[in-house]
Amino acid sequence: MIGISKLYCGAVEPSDVLRYNRESGKLPSDLLQFAADKKPVVVWNCTQRCNLKCVHCYAQSEDRNYPGEMSTEEGKAMIDDLAAYGAPVLLFSGGEPTIRKDLLELMHYAKSKGMRVVISTNGTLITEEKAQQFAEVGLSYVGVSLDGSRDTHDNFRGLKGSFDKAIVGIRNSRDAGIKVGLRMTINKLNWQDIPEIFKVMREENIPRACFYHLVYTGRGTELMKEDLDHEETRKAVRLIMDETKAMFDDGLEPEILTVDNHADGPFLYMEMLKENPDRAEDVLQLLQWNQGNSTGNGIGCVSWNGEVYPDQFWRHFSLGNVRERPFSEIWTDVSGDTEQSELMKRLKDKKPYVKGRCAECKWLQICGGNFRVRAEAATGDLWAPDPACYLTDEEIGLGDVADLADRAEAEMLVGDAPIGCEVD
Repeated sequence: MIGISKLYCGAVEPSDVLRYNRESGKLPSDLLQFAADKKPVVVWNCTQRCNLKCVHCYAQSEDRNYPGEMSTEEGKAMIDDLAAYGAPVLLFSGGEPTIRKDLLELMHYAKSKGMRVVISTNGTLITEEKAQQFAEVGLSYVGVSLDGSRDTHDNFRGLKGSFDKAIVGIRNSRDAGIKVGLRMTINKLNWQDIPEIFKVMREENIPRACFYHLVYTGRGTELMKEDLDHEETRKAVRLIMDETKAMFDDGLEPEILTVDNHADGPFLYMEMLKENPDRAEDVLQLLQWNQGNSTGNGIGCVSWNGEVYPDQFWRHFSLGNVRERPFSEIWTDVSGDTEQSELMKRLKDKKPYVKGRCAECKWLQICGGNFRVRAEAATGDLWAPDPACYLTDEEIGLGDVADLADRAEAEMLVGDAPIGCEVD
C-alpha cells in the first residue's frame, strides 16, 4: 500500500509517524503502513456468498450458499485471540459481508474488544437503516468497490444498475457519519476510467480511494491477459498522481493509495526527485518505514471456513485453521518444522529468497520483493521476479553503467534499513 497523497502531496511528514513511536496499536489507521511492529490488519472473508458475480473476484463468489462457514461463536473466539494478540484492525470482507446475518453482532463484539472495525463491500445492500446500524456499532470505515464509469462498473459486476445501487450505499453510509472510501482494481479494460473515480469523489464528497493493481487469483486469473503492460502501468500511476494533486490544488485533501504493486514506491520517489528533491528525501524515509509488501506480516486473512492465508489473495495454500489452532499461534510460527511455518519464516523476510532482478534490485528494501503470489501465478516459482514490476533495469540499478549516486543510494538502502498496513 503506497500513500500517494501522503507522499506525493506532502500530507504526512516523518515526524507525524514518530509521534506515535511507530506502534501499530497507537497509530491512526491512515498511518498504519508506517508501523514498525507490523501487527497484521486481518481480513476476514466472513462469507463466500455474494449477490454479484464480479469478473475479478479473488473469492470466486456468487449468490448461493456455501458449506462450512464459521459460526457466530467461532467468530467471537477468533476475535478474542486477535484482540489479545494486538491485531489493530479487523476488516470484514467476503463475498459480500452485509449478507451475513450476524454481521452487526460480530462487529460490535470486535469493537468491544478494542479493535478498529472496517468493511469491504459492493455497497448495493447498504440501506439507510443498515448504515445507521453500522454507525451505532462503531464501524470506522466502509470501502465500496467501483470499477470506473457506470457502464464499465456494471459490466465488471455482472448486474445492470449495480453502479447506481453502490452510489446509494455510499450516500447512506456517508450520511450516517461513517468514513467512506472507494476501491478500484485497474486493468486494460478500465484504467482510463481512473478520472471517473476522482469525479465521483468530488461529487459525493468521498475522502479516500484505493487503486488496486490486478492480482492473478480467483476469477482474476482469467483477466491475466487484461493486466496492464509496463508502459500502461506507468501511465496509470502517473494519472493517479496527477488527479490527486489536482484535488489538493483545489483545496481538497483526499487520502489516495495504490495497492498490490510496491514498485509504485520507487517510481513515486524517482518522480519526486525530478519535481521536488527536498521533499523526495522525506518520501524515501517514509518508504523505508513502509517496507513494501507486507504479506505474512502486516496483512493476513481468515477465510469463511477458518483457513488462514498470508493475505486475502493467497488462496491456494493454507497456513492452518483457526478452528484447530489460534490465529496468533499460526501467524507467529516460524519454526520451519512444517511447510507452513517455513513459508511464514520466509515471508517475514523475503529478501534472501527472491530471485533474478528482484534479488539485485536496489529498491528491494523498500519494495519487499513485491507480490509473491502474482509471481507464482505467472511463472510457477514463488520467488521469481514479480512480472508486474514496471521499473526498468536502469531504474533498479542493473543498467550497463550504474552511476555513483545510484550505488551510494543502494548501499544506504541496504545498510540503514529500519526494523520492521493495510486498511481496506
